[in-house]
Amino acid sequence: MRNESGFLARAGMRIADACERWFPDAFVFALAAIVVVFAGGMVVGVPAQKLAYEFGSGFWSLVNFTMQMALVIIGGFVVASSPPVARVTRRLAAIPKTGRGAVAFVATFAMLSSLISWGLSLIFTGLLVREITRRELRVDYRAIGAAAYLGLGSVWALGLSSSAALLQATKSSIPPALLPVTGVIPLTQTIFLWQNVVMALVLIAISIAVAYYSAPRDEDARTMPPQPEEGDPSTSLGMTAAATPGERAENSPILSIVIALLMFWYLAQQFLEKGGLAALDLNNFNFAFLALGLLLHARPRSFLRAVGRSVPATAGVLIQFPFYGGIFGMISKTPIAERLAELFVDITTKGTFPIVVAIYSAILGMFVPSGGGKWIIEAPYVMAAANTWQVHLGWTVQIYNAAEALPNLVNPFWMLPLMGILNVKARDLAGYSILQLLFHTPVVLFLCWLLARTLPFVPPHP
Repeated sequence: MRNESGFLARAGMRIADACERWFPDAFVFALAAIVVVFAGGMVVGVPAQKLAYEFGSGFWSLVNFTMQMALVIIGGFVVASSPPVARVTRRLAAIPKTGRGAVAFVATFAMLSSLISWGLSLIFTGLLVREITRRELRVDYRAIGAAAYLGLGSVWALGLSSSAALLQATKSSIPPALLPVTGVIPLTQTIFLWQNVVMALVLIAISIAVAYYSAPRDEDARTMPPQPEEGDPSTSLGMTAAATPGERAENSPILSIVIALLMFWYLAQQFLEKGGLAALDLNNFNFAFLALGLLLHARPRSFLRAVGRSVPATAGVLIQFPFYGGIFGMISKTPIAERLAELFVDITTKGTFPIVVAIYSAILGMFVPSGGGKWIIEAPYVMAAANTWQVHLGWTVQIYNAAEALPNLVNPFWMLPLMGILNVKARDLAGYSILQLLFHTPVVLFLCWLLARTLPFVPPHP
Protein backbone atom coordinates (compact mmCIF):
# COMPACT_ATOMS: atom_id res chain seq x y z
CA MET A 1 0.00 0.00 0.00
CA ARG A 2 1.32 3.40 -0.92
CA ASN A 3 0.31 5.03 2.35
CA GLU A 4 2.57 2.57 4.18
CA SER A 5 5.63 3.54 2.13
CA GLY A 6 8.21 5.94 3.52
CA PHE A 7 8.43 9.61 2.61
CA LEU A 8 11.21 9.11 0.04
CA ALA A 9 9.38 6.20 -1.58
CA ARG A 10 6.21 8.29 -1.91
CA ALA A 11 8.22 11.24 -3.25
CA GLY A 12 10.04 9.01 -5.74
CA MET A 13 6.82 7.48 -7.05
CA ARG A 14 5.12 10.86 -7.38
CA ILE A 15 8.03 12.45 -9.23
CA ALA A 16 8.36 9.36 -11.44
CA ASP A 17 4.63 9.42 -12.22
CA ALA A 18 4.82 13.14 -13.07
CA CYS A 19 7.86 12.60 -15.31
CA GLU A 20 6.13 9.79 -17.18
CA ARG A 21 3.40 12.27 -18.03
CA TRP A 22 5.40 15.44 -18.63
CA PHE A 23 9.05 14.52 -19.38
CA PRO A 24 9.72 14.51 -23.14
CA ASP A 25 11.88 12.16 -25.14
CA ALA A 26 15.61 12.97 -25.09
CA PHE A 27 15.49 14.24 -28.68
CA VAL A 28 12.80 16.78 -27.81
CA PHE A 29 15.02 17.93 -24.95
CA ALA A 30 17.87 18.50 -27.41
CA LEU A 31 15.67 20.52 -29.77
CA ALA A 32 14.42 22.66 -26.88
CA ALA A 33 18.01 23.36 -25.81
CA ILE A 34 18.76 24.71 -29.30
CA VAL A 35 15.87 27.14 -29.02
CA VAL A 36 17.00 28.32 -25.57
CA VAL A 37 20.59 28.96 -26.70
CA PHE A 38 19.44 30.67 -29.90
CA ALA A 39 17.12 32.96 -27.95
CA GLY A 40 19.85 33.67 -25.38
CA GLY A 41 22.24 34.62 -28.15
CA MET A 42 19.78 37.12 -29.60
CA VAL A 43 19.23 38.64 -26.13
CA VAL A 44 22.96 39.38 -25.79
CA GLY A 45 23.04 40.91 -29.26
CA VAL A 46 24.23 38.12 -31.54
CA PRO A 47 22.54 38.45 -34.96
CA ALA A 48 20.15 35.64 -35.82
CA GLN A 49 22.03 35.09 -39.09
CA LYS A 50 25.28 34.54 -37.17
CA LEU A 51 23.63 32.10 -34.76
CA ALA A 52 22.11 30.14 -37.64
CA TYR A 53 25.47 30.00 -39.41
CA GLU A 54 27.38 28.79 -36.34
CA PHE A 55 24.69 26.25 -35.58
CA GLY A 56 25.10 24.75 -39.05
CA SER A 57 28.89 25.02 -38.96
CA GLY A 58 29.06 23.32 -35.59
CA PHE A 59 26.57 20.61 -36.49
CA TRP A 60 29.29 18.23 -37.67
CA SER A 61 31.97 19.38 -35.21
CA LEU A 62 31.36 16.39 -32.91
CA VAL A 63 31.53 13.71 -35.61
CA ASN A 64 34.76 12.22 -34.22
CA PHE A 65 33.41 12.39 -30.69
CA THR A 66 30.15 10.83 -31.86
CA MET A 67 32.02 7.87 -33.31
CA GLN A 68 34.08 7.57 -30.14
CA MET A 69 30.93 7.56 -28.01
CA ALA A 70 29.23 5.00 -30.23
CA LEU A 71 32.29 2.78 -29.86
CA VAL A 72 32.20 3.23 -26.08
CA ILE A 73 28.71 1.72 -26.18
CA ILE A 74 29.63 -1.01 -28.65
CA GLY A 75 32.87 -1.92 -26.87
CA GLY A 76 31.21 -1.97 -23.47
CA PHE A 77 28.31 -4.05 -24.75
CA VAL A 78 30.60 -6.52 -26.53
CA VAL A 79 32.68 -7.06 -23.39
CA ALA A 80 29.73 -7.16 -21.00
CA SER A 81 27.79 -9.63 -23.19
CA SER A 82 30.69 -12.00 -23.77
CA PRO A 83 30.15 -15.51 -22.37
CA PRO A 84 32.63 -15.14 -19.44
CA VAL A 85 31.34 -11.72 -18.37
CA ALA A 86 27.70 -12.72 -18.92
CA ARG A 87 28.22 -15.53 -16.42
CA VAL A 88 29.65 -13.04 -13.91
CA THR A 89 26.68 -10.73 -14.51
CA ARG A 90 24.23 -13.53 -13.79
CA ARG A 91 26.03 -14.37 -10.55
CA LEU A 92 25.97 -10.72 -9.50
CA ALA A 93 22.28 -10.48 -10.38
CA ALA A 94 21.57 -13.33 -7.97
CA ILE A 95 23.01 -11.46 -4.97
CA PRO A 96 20.10 -9.09 -4.13
CA LYS A 97 17.24 -10.80 -2.32
CA THR A 98 14.72 -7.94 -2.21
CA GLY A 99 13.56 -5.26 -4.65
CA ARG A 100 14.94 -2.42 -2.56
CA GLY A 101 18.16 -4.33 -1.99
CA ALA A 102 18.52 -4.76 -5.75
CA VAL A 103 18.14 -1.01 -6.31
CA ALA A 104 20.80 -0.20 -3.68
CA PHE A 105 23.10 -2.93 -5.06
CA VAL A 106 22.86 -1.57 -8.60
CA ALA A 107 23.44 2.01 -7.37
CA THR A 108 26.58 0.92 -5.52
CA PHE A 109 27.90 -1.05 -8.47
CA ALA A 110 27.17 1.79 -10.91
CA MET A 111 29.03 4.41 -8.89
CA LEU A 112 32.07 2.33 -7.95
CA SER A 113 32.55 1.11 -11.52
CA SER A 114 32.13 4.66 -12.88
CA LEU A 115 35.21 5.74 -10.91
CA ILE A 116 37.16 3.40 -13.20
CA SER A 117 35.26 3.97 -16.45
CA TRP A 118 31.94 5.68 -17.03
CA GLY A 119 31.47 3.71 -20.26
CA LEU A 120 31.93 0.36 -18.54
CA SER A 121 29.66 1.48 -15.72
CA LEU A 122 26.83 2.48 -18.02
CA ILE A 123 26.88 -0.65 -20.17
CA PHE A 124 27.75 -3.33 -17.61
CA THR A 125 25.30 -1.94 -15.05
CA GLY A 126 22.58 -1.75 -17.70
CA LEU A 127 23.07 -5.42 -18.52
CA LEU A 128 23.10 -6.22 -14.80
CA VAL A 129 19.70 -4.53 -14.46
CA ARG A 130 18.34 -6.63 -17.32
CA GLU A 131 19.43 -9.80 -15.53
CA ILE A 132 17.96 -8.67 -12.20
CA THR A 133 14.61 -7.72 -13.72
CA ARG A 134 14.31 -11.18 -15.26
CA ARG A 135 14.42 -12.74 -11.81
CA GLU A 136 11.35 -13.26 -9.71
CA LEU A 137 11.92 -10.09 -7.72
CA ARG A 138 9.36 -7.32 -7.56
CA VAL A 139 11.68 -4.43 -8.33
CA ASP A 140 10.51 -1.13 -9.78
CA TYR A 141 12.14 -0.81 -13.19
CA ARG A 142 12.14 2.99 -13.00
CA ALA A 143 13.96 3.04 -9.66
CA ILE A 144 16.52 0.40 -10.63
CA GLY A 145 17.04 1.98 -14.06
CA ALA A 146 17.78 5.35 -12.43
CA ALA A 147 20.12 3.58 -9.98
CA ALA A 148 22.05 2.17 -12.94
CA TYR A 149 22.52 5.74 -14.18
CA LEU A 150 23.92 7.05 -10.88
CA GLY A 151 27.54 6.63 -11.94
CA LEU A 152 27.06 9.26 -14.64
CA GLY A 153 24.95 11.43 -12.35
CA SER A 154 27.24 11.49 -9.33
CA VAL A 155 30.91 10.57 -9.15
CA TRP A 156 32.23 9.47 -12.55
CA ALA A 157 34.17 12.72 -13.11
CA LEU A 158 35.84 12.34 -9.71
CA GLY A 159 37.54 9.18 -10.95
CA LEU A 160 39.97 7.92 -13.57
CA SER A 161 37.80 8.76 -16.58
CA SER A 162 37.57 12.48 -15.77
CA SER A 163 38.11 14.22 -19.11
CA ALA A 164 39.10 17.54 -17.53
CA ALA A 165 41.57 16.03 -15.04
CA LEU A 166 43.19 13.82 -17.69
CA LEU A 167 43.47 16.75 -20.10
CA GLN A 168 45.10 19.01 -17.49
CA ALA A 169 47.59 16.27 -16.57
CA THR A 170 48.73 15.86 -20.19
CA LYS A 171 50.80 18.78 -21.49
CA SER A 172 50.38 17.81 -25.12
CA SER A 173 46.58 17.84 -24.76
CA ILE A 174 46.32 21.31 -23.21
CA PRO A 175 45.57 24.02 -25.82
CA PRO A 176 48.60 26.36 -26.14
CA ALA A 177 46.55 29.40 -25.14
CA LEU A 178 45.39 27.64 -21.97
CA LEU A 179 48.76 26.28 -20.82
CA PRO A 180 50.09 29.59 -19.36
CA VAL A 181 46.85 30.00 -17.40
CA THR A 182 46.65 26.53 -15.85
CA GLY A 183 50.03 24.91 -16.31
CA VAL A 184 50.19 21.12 -16.11
CA ILE A 185 48.17 19.82 -13.16
CA PRO A 186 49.11 16.24 -12.19
CA LEU A 187 46.43 13.79 -11.11
CA THR A 188 47.84 13.94 -7.58
CA GLN A 189 46.45 17.48 -7.44
CA THR A 190 43.00 16.58 -8.81
CA ILE A 191 41.42 13.14 -8.56
CA PHE A 192 43.94 11.83 -5.99
CA LEU A 193 43.47 14.68 -3.52
CA TRP A 194 42.10 13.45 -0.19
CA GLN A 195 39.45 16.14 -0.51
CA ASN A 196 38.26 14.54 -3.74
CA VAL A 197 38.11 11.11 -2.08
CA VAL A 198 36.01 12.56 0.74
CA MET A 199 33.59 14.16 -1.72
CA ALA A 200 33.24 10.92 -3.68
CA LEU A 201 32.58 8.85 -0.53
CA VAL A 202 29.97 11.29 0.76
CA LEU A 203 28.12 11.37 -2.57
CA ILE A 204 28.20 7.57 -2.86
CA ALA A 205 26.80 7.14 0.66
CA ILE A 206 24.01 9.67 0.10
CA SER A 207 23.12 8.24 -3.30
CA ILE A 208 22.85 4.67 -2.00
CA ALA A 209 20.66 5.78 0.91
CA VAL A 210 18.33 7.79 -1.35
CA ALA A 211 18.16 4.93 -3.89
CA TYR A 212 17.26 2.41 -1.19
CA TYR A 213 14.69 4.43 0.72
CA SER A 214 13.04 5.91 -2.38
CA ALA A 215 12.54 2.52 -4.06
CA PRO A 216 8.87 1.47 -3.85
CA ARG A 217 7.83 -1.42 -1.65
CA ASP A 218 7.25 -4.72 -3.43
CA GLU A 219 3.49 -4.20 -3.61
CA ASP A 220 3.96 -0.75 -5.19
CA ALA A 221 6.75 -1.67 -7.61
CA ARG A 222 6.14 -1.28 -11.32
CA THR A 223 8.01 -4.20 -12.86
CA MET A 224 9.86 -4.16 -16.16
CA PRO A 225 7.69 -4.76 -19.24
CA PRO A 226 8.47 -8.12 -20.92
CA GLN A 227 11.82 -8.09 -22.71
CA PRO A 228 12.96 -10.46 -25.46
CA GLU A 229 14.73 -13.49 -24.00
CA GLU A 230 18.27 -13.81 -25.31
CA GLY A 231 19.22 -17.18 -23.90
CA ASP A 232 22.68 -18.36 -23.08
CA PRO A 233 25.47 -16.33 -24.72
CA SER A 234 27.21 -19.47 -25.93
CA THR A 235 24.27 -20.21 -28.21
CA SER A 236 22.79 -16.78 -28.86
CA LEU A 237 26.07 -15.37 -30.17
CA GLY A 238 26.52 -17.89 -32.90
CA MET A 239 28.37 -20.77 -31.24
CA THR A 240 26.88 -23.36 -33.58
CA ALA A 241 28.50 -26.22 -35.44
CA ALA A 242 30.46 -25.16 -38.52
CA ALA A 243 29.34 -26.89 -41.73
CA THR A 244 31.53 -25.14 -44.34
CA PRO A 245 35.16 -23.91 -44.51
CA GLY A 246 33.89 -20.32 -44.26
CA GLU A 247 31.91 -21.10 -41.13
CA ARG A 248 34.89 -22.89 -39.64
CA ALA A 249 36.97 -19.74 -40.20
CA GLU A 250 34.26 -17.65 -38.50
CA ASN A 251 34.29 -20.00 -35.52
CA SER A 252 38.07 -20.31 -35.25
CA PRO A 253 39.58 -18.43 -32.30
CA ILE A 254 43.05 -18.13 -33.86
CA LEU A 255 42.66 -14.81 -35.70
CA SER A 256 40.72 -13.12 -32.89
CA ILE A 257 43.30 -14.04 -30.28
CA VAL A 258 46.26 -13.02 -32.45
CA ILE A 259 44.75 -9.62 -33.30
CA ALA A 260 43.70 -9.04 -29.68
CA LEU A 261 47.25 -9.69 -28.50
CA LEU A 262 48.58 -7.30 -31.16
CA MET A 263 46.19 -4.61 -29.92
CA PHE A 264 47.25 -5.13 -26.30
CA TRP A 265 50.89 -4.91 -27.39
CA TYR A 266 50.18 -1.47 -28.84
CA LEU A 267 48.43 -0.37 -25.63
CA ALA A 268 51.39 -1.52 -23.54
CA GLN A 269 53.65 0.69 -25.68
CA GLN A 270 51.26 3.62 -25.23
CA PHE A 271 51.34 3.29 -21.43
CA LEU A 272 55.13 3.04 -21.42
CA GLU A 273 55.60 6.03 -23.74
CA LYS A 274 53.07 8.30 -22.02
CA GLY A 275 53.82 7.34 -18.46
CA GLY A 276 50.85 5.23 -17.43
CA LEU A 277 47.70 7.22 -16.67
CA ALA A 278 48.54 9.85 -19.30
CA ALA A 279 47.71 7.21 -21.92
CA LEU A 280 44.09 7.13 -20.76
CA ASP A 281 41.97 8.74 -23.45
CA LEU A 282 38.84 7.79 -25.36
CA ASN A 283 40.72 6.29 -28.29
CA ASN A 284 42.83 3.99 -26.14
CA PHE A 285 39.82 3.19 -23.97
CA ASN A 286 37.82 2.06 -27.01
CA PHE A 287 40.83 0.25 -28.44
CA ALA A 288 41.25 -1.69 -25.19
CA PHE A 289 37.59 -2.69 -25.02
CA LEU A 290 37.52 -3.90 -28.62
CA ALA A 291 40.67 -5.92 -27.97
CA LEU A 292 39.18 -7.36 -24.79
CA GLY A 293 35.96 -8.11 -26.65
CA LEU A 294 37.85 -10.06 -29.32
CA LEU A 295 39.67 -12.01 -26.65
CA LEU A 296 36.60 -12.79 -24.54
CA HIS A 297 34.42 -13.82 -27.48
CA ALA A 298 37.37 -15.64 -29.07
CA ARG A 299 35.45 -16.46 -32.26
CA PRO A 300 34.82 -13.77 -34.92
CA ARG A 301 31.19 -14.86 -35.39
CA SER A 302 30.42 -14.42 -31.69
CA PHE A 303 32.13 -11.00 -31.67
CA LEU A 304 30.20 -9.75 -34.71
CA ARG A 305 26.87 -10.98 -33.37
CA ALA A 306 27.53 -9.02 -30.18
CA VAL A 307 28.38 -5.91 -32.20
CA GLY A 308 25.13 -6.29 -34.14
CA ARG A 309 23.12 -6.55 -30.94
CA SER A 310 24.81 -3.43 -29.52
CA VAL A 311 24.10 -1.11 -32.45
CA PRO A 312 20.46 -0.24 -31.53
CA ALA A 313 21.74 1.20 -28.23
CA THR A 314 23.78 3.76 -30.21
CA ALA A 315 20.82 5.21 -32.12
CA GLY A 316 20.18 8.11 -29.74
CA VAL A 317 23.84 9.09 -29.66
CA LEU A 318 24.21 8.99 -33.45
CA ILE A 319 21.27 11.31 -34.10
CA GLN A 320 21.53 13.66 -31.12
CA PHE A 321 25.25 14.41 -30.95
CA PRO A 322 25.18 16.47 -34.18
CA PHE A 323 22.46 18.69 -32.71
CA TYR A 324 24.58 19.21 -29.60
CA GLY A 325 27.44 20.06 -31.93
CA GLY A 326 25.26 22.87 -33.26
CA ILE A 327 24.68 24.13 -29.71
CA PHE A 328 28.43 23.97 -29.07
CA GLY A 329 29.01 26.07 -32.19
CA MET A 330 26.49 28.75 -31.16
CA ILE A 331 28.09 29.10 -27.71
CA SER A 332 31.79 28.80 -28.53
CA LYS A 333 31.90 30.70 -31.84
CA THR A 334 29.84 33.74 -30.89
CA PRO A 335 30.05 36.45 -28.19
CA ILE A 336 27.85 34.26 -25.95
CA ALA A 337 30.95 32.67 -24.41
CA GLU A 338 32.64 36.05 -23.95
CA ARG A 339 29.59 37.57 -22.27
CA LEU A 340 29.38 34.60 -19.94
CA ALA A 341 33.05 35.03 -19.07
CA GLU A 342 32.62 38.72 -18.26
CA LEU A 343 29.62 38.02 -16.09
CA PHE A 344 31.45 35.20 -14.33
CA VAL A 345 34.43 37.38 -13.36
CA ASP A 346 32.21 40.26 -12.28
CA ILE A 347 30.12 38.27 -9.83
CA THR A 348 32.83 36.20 -8.10
CA THR A 349 34.96 36.84 -5.04
CA LYS A 350 37.44 34.49 -3.38
CA GLY A 351 34.78 33.37 -0.92
CA THR A 352 32.03 32.80 -3.47
CA PHE A 353 34.25 31.48 -6.26
CA PRO A 354 33.82 27.71 -5.57
CA ILE A 355 30.04 27.95 -5.33
CA VAL A 356 29.70 30.15 -8.42
CA VAL A 357 31.97 27.83 -10.44
CA ALA A 358 29.85 24.85 -9.43
CA ILE A 359 26.53 26.52 -10.23
CA TYR A 360 27.79 27.89 -13.53
CA SER A 361 29.29 24.56 -14.61
CA ALA A 362 26.06 22.75 -13.77
CA ILE A 363 23.93 25.22 -15.75
CA LEU A 364 26.22 25.19 -18.78
CA GLY A 365 26.22 21.39 -18.64
CA MET A 366 22.53 21.43 -19.54
CA PHE A 367 23.44 22.91 -22.93
CA VAL A 368 26.89 21.45 -23.61
CA PRO A 369 26.79 17.95 -22.07
CA SER A 370 30.40 17.03 -22.75
CA GLY A 371 32.88 16.88 -19.88
CA GLY A 372 35.98 17.47 -21.99
CA GLY A 373 34.49 19.79 -24.60
CA LYS A 374 32.78 21.94 -21.98
CA TRP A 375 35.97 22.21 -19.97
CA ILE A 376 37.75 23.70 -23.00
CA ILE A 377 35.01 26.36 -23.11
CA GLU A 378 35.11 27.13 -19.39
CA ALA A 379 38.77 26.68 -18.50
CA PRO A 380 40.23 29.94 -19.91
CA TYR A 381 38.09 32.25 -17.78
CA VAL A 382 37.38 29.93 -14.85
CA MET A 383 41.07 29.19 -14.28
CA ALA A 384 42.03 32.83 -14.86
CA ALA A 385 39.61 33.78 -12.10
CA ALA A 386 41.05 31.03 -9.90
CA ASN A 387 44.49 32.59 -10.32
CA THR A 388 43.07 36.03 -9.53
CA TRP A 389 41.42 34.83 -6.32
CA GLN A 390 44.29 32.41 -5.54
CA VAL A 391 42.15 29.30 -5.35
CA HIS A 392 43.86 25.90 -5.68
CA LEU A 393 43.88 25.15 -9.42
CA GLY A 394 43.55 21.38 -9.06
CA TRP A 395 40.57 21.76 -6.76
CA THR A 396 39.00 24.17 -9.25
CA VAL A 397 39.14 21.33 -11.78
CA GLN A 398 37.43 19.05 -9.26
CA ILE A 399 34.77 21.65 -8.47
CA TYR A 400 34.01 21.60 -12.17
CA ASN A 401 34.00 17.80 -12.19
CA ALA A 402 31.66 17.45 -9.22
CA ALA A 403 29.21 20.01 -10.59
CA GLU A 404 29.46 18.71 -14.15
CA ALA A 405 27.68 15.52 -13.11
CA LEU A 406 24.65 17.33 -11.66
CA PRO A 407 22.91 18.22 -14.96
CA ASN A 408 23.30 14.60 -16.06
CA LEU A 409 20.59 13.76 -13.55
CA VAL A 410 18.13 15.90 -15.55
CA ASN A 411 19.52 16.06 -19.08
CA PRO A 412 18.74 12.75 -20.86
CA PHE A 413 21.80 13.09 -23.10
CA TRP A 414 23.95 10.53 -21.25
CA MET A 415 20.92 8.32 -20.54
CA LEU A 416 20.81 7.35 -24.20
CA PRO A 417 23.00 4.21 -24.07
CA LEU A 418 21.24 2.95 -20.95
CA MET A 419 17.84 3.66 -22.48
CA GLY A 420 18.82 1.60 -25.51
CA ILE A 421 19.95 -1.35 -23.40
CA LEU A 422 16.90 -1.33 -21.12
CA ASN A 423 14.43 -0.37 -23.86
CA VAL A 424 12.99 2.47 -21.76
CA LYS A 425 12.33 6.17 -22.23
CA ALA A 426 14.01 9.11 -20.51
CA ARG A 427 10.77 9.77 -18.64
CA ASP A 428 11.06 6.34 -17.02
CA LEU A 429 14.37 7.22 -15.36
CA ALA A 430 13.98 10.95 -14.82
CA GLY A 431 11.75 10.86 -11.73
CA TYR A 432 14.21 9.05 -9.49
CA SER A 433 17.15 10.94 -11.04
CA ILE A 434 15.52 14.26 -10.17
CA LEU A 435 14.99 13.05 -6.61
CA GLN A 436 18.73 12.32 -6.38
CA LEU A 437 19.46 15.78 -7.79
CA LEU A 438 17.52 17.41 -4.93
CA PHE A 439 19.92 15.77 -2.46
CA HIS A 440 23.12 16.07 -4.48
CA THR A 441 22.98 19.78 -5.29
CA PRO A 442 23.28 21.25 -1.77
CA VAL A 443 25.87 18.63 -0.77
CA VAL A 444 28.06 19.32 -3.82
CA LEU A 445 27.89 23.08 -3.37
CA PHE A 446 28.72 22.86 0.34
CA LEU A 447 31.64 20.45 -0.10
CA CYS A 448 33.10 22.44 -3.02
CA TRP A 449 33.12 25.53 -0.80
CA LEU A 450 34.27 23.85 2.43
CA LEU A 451 37.07 21.73 1.01
CA ALA A 452 38.43 24.62 -1.06
CA ARG A 453 39.36 26.27 2.23
CA THR A 454 41.71 23.38 3.08
CA LEU A 455 43.97 23.78 0.05
CA PRO A 456 46.69 26.42 -0.50
CA PHE A 457 47.11 28.19 -3.81
CA VAL A 458 50.02 27.05 -6.02
CA PRO A 459 50.85 29.13 -9.12
CA PRO A 460 50.64 27.32 -12.46
CA HIS A 461 53.73 25.40 -13.61
CA PRO A 462 54.13 24.73 -17.37
